[in-house]
Amino acid sequence: MEEKEIEVAHVEDFFAHVGVVALKITAEGIRVGDVLHFKGHTTDLIVEVSSMQIDHKAVKEAKVGDSVGVKVNEKVRIHDKVYKVIAEA
Repeated sequence: MEEKEIEVAHVEDFFAHVGVVALKITAEGIRVGDVLHFKGHTTDLIVEVSSMQIDHKAVKEAKVGDSVGVKVNEKVRIHDKVYKVIAEA
């Protein structure tokens, strides 16, 4: 099985004390269960979206133009690019 990645967002902010990243969705949209790959100058992190929030309310998906908070387990940086990992049969 092969994987491909498509750019879907960028990091707007990172809140280290709660381990949450603020993403601006730029393409495609994301859902709970998606696997995201954060890439930047010193960032290379893969996270499965277990939950996300828009304006402090839990949501199952985010559309283009949304700003969404996603829990991460490592530091990411503002302007990092975010890719959705898609498994292809």
